[in-house]
Amino acid sequence: MTSRPPIPAQSAVLDVAIVGAGFGGMCMAIKLLEAGNRNFLIVEKGSEVGGTWRDNSYPGAACDVQSHLYSFSFEGKADWTKRYAPWYEIQDYIVKTKEKYGLVAFTQFDTEVNGAHFDHETGIWTVNTNKGVTVQARHVVLASGPLHVPQVPKIKGMEKFKGKVFHSAQWDHSYDLTGKNVVSIGTGGSAIQYCPEIAPQVKQLYVFQRTPAWVIPRDERTYFGFEKAIFEKFPIIRKLHRARLYWSNESRVWPAFRPQNARAVSQLVKLFIRFQVKDKALAAKLTPDYTFGCKRVLISNKYYPMFNRKNVELVTDGIQEVRENTIVTRDGVERPVDCIILGTGFIVDPRIYMKDFPCTGMPGHDLNKDWKDGAESYYGMTTTGFPNLFQLVGPNSALGHNSIIFMIESQVHYIQECMRLMKEKGVDYMDVKASAQRSFNEDVQENIKGTVWSTGCVSWYQQEDGKNFTIWPWSTWKYWLETRKVKEEDYLFTKCKRPTLKAVAKEKAEA
Repeated sequence: MTSRPPIPAQSAVLDVAIVGAGFGGMCMAIKLLEAGNRNFLIVEKGSEVGGTWRDNSYPGAACDVQSHLYSFSFEGKADWTKRYAPWYEIQDYIVKTKEKYGLVAFTQFDTEVNGAHFDHETGIWTVNTNKGVTVQARHVVLASGPLHVPQVPKIKGMEKFKGKVFHSAQWDHSYDLTGKNVVSIGTGGSAIQYCPEIAPQVKQLYVFQRTPAWVIPRDERTYFGFEKAIFEKFPIIRKLHRARLYWSNESRVWPAFRPQNARAVSQLVKLFIRFQVKDKALAAKLTPDYTFGCKRVLISNKYYPMFNRKNVELVTDGIQEVRENTIVTRDGVERPVDCIILGTGFIVDPRIYMKDFPCTGMPGHDLNKDWKDGAESYYGMTTTGFPNLFQLVGPNSALGHNSIIFMIESQVHYIQECMRLMKEKGVDYMDVKASAQRSFNEDVQENIKGTVWSTGCVSWYQQEDGKNFTIWPWSTWKYWLETRKVKEEDYLFTKCKRPTLKAVAKEKAEA
C-alpha cells in the first residue's frame, strides 16, 4: 500500500503521531504538509482511510449534513451528485483526497494503537501498537473520533440464536435479506436510513423501538449538470453556496437554546408525523414525549411512510429473550426471526471505549483515572496532565446541528498554533492548567442548563449520571473565534533540562 514502511526506526523521534485516518487525521496531516512538516505518521487500524465512511456501508447510508458543507473547506468538490451524498460518494471523496495529498506515504495501515505514555524528562510520547512496535513523537493527535466502536447490547439468549446477527456498522452484504423475517433493534441515525431500504425486500420487518426519535423531512434533491458546471468554472459560487448552507444550518441551533421555541417546532413535527403515518395509534407511538432537540434530531423522507407497509411492524415492548429462531417480547409475544440487525449506534463515552487503552501523562496522571468521573478537556482538545496530547472532536466539541468538519478544521488550526507557539518559545511541551480546564468546563455545564439538552431525556450525549460530555453548547462560529489564537496564560510551558531529543535519539541509535 506504500512505497516505504512508514513506521520509523526505533531511534527516530517523530514530530507528530496521528491516531486515525478519518476526516480528522487526514486534515491534521494535510495541514502539516502545507506547513512544510513531513516528520509525522498516521497510524490507522483499518486497511484504508475513511473511518466512519469506510465502515458504514449499510443500505441507504448517507450523511445528514449537506455534501458541500460536509467536506474540507480547502478541498472543494464541484460535482456532488446530491444535496446529501450517499456513503460511497463521501468515501470516494476521502480516498481521492488521500491520493491527491500523497498521504499513503505517511500512513501505517492495519495497525492499532493500544497505549500512549509521556516522559516528562524528555518531552517525548511513546505510542504502543498491536504490531509490537512503538512510535516516539513530540506530539500526539488522537483523531480516532467518537463513532468507531459499535454498541452491542447484551440480550438474554442471543448466543442461542441460529440466524444471522450483525451490527449496522459491520453490514454483511453477502447475506441475502430477501424473503427473510428481520428484526431491527434501535431507531437511531443508522436504523432510520437502512430500514426503509430493506423493507421492500424482506418478508417481514420488525422495528424494535425503545424511544422514538424526532425525524424531520430531508431536503433531498440531485444537483443538475449545469449547477456542477457552474461550481467547477466559478469556485466562488460554490463557496458562497457552502456559506449559505453553513448559516442555514447554524440557525437550527437557536431553538435548542430556548426550550419553549423547541416545543413550538415540535408541534409542527407532530403534524408531519400524523400526515405521514396513516394509523393514528401508530403515529402516537412514533411521536416522542421529550423536547425537540434533546436527543439528536434525524432527517428522512422515507422513515415514517415505511410504517404504512403491511410487512412492517413497530414493536415498543422490551425484549424478554432471544430463542433459536424467534424473539420474545415482555408482553409474551413470540415472533419468527431469520436475521437480527443491531442499529444500536456506538459507544461514545471515552471512559468506556478507552478503558483498555492505557494513557499516562505527567507523574500521577492516568487518563482513565483522571476521567473516572467524566471525560473533560479544554475546548475538546487538550487535557490537564497530558502535555502535547491533542484530541480531535474531544469532550464537548461535537455537534447536533452543523458540520463536524468545521469543528475539526478549527481544532487543527488551534493545534498548529500550539506547535508554533512551543517552537517560538523554545520549549518542549505545554500543559493546560487545571484551573483553566476547570473554568472552561464549568462554563460549558452552566451554559447547558436551560437548553433543550437539559430537559430530561436520556441520550448518547450524556454519561450515566446525566452529565452532557458531548455537545458544544454554543454556536460554532463562537468556537471558531475562540480557537483562532492560544491563550498563553491558560498553559504551562516547559523546557526539558535533561536529556534533549537529539541526545535521546543518538543514545537509542547507539544502543
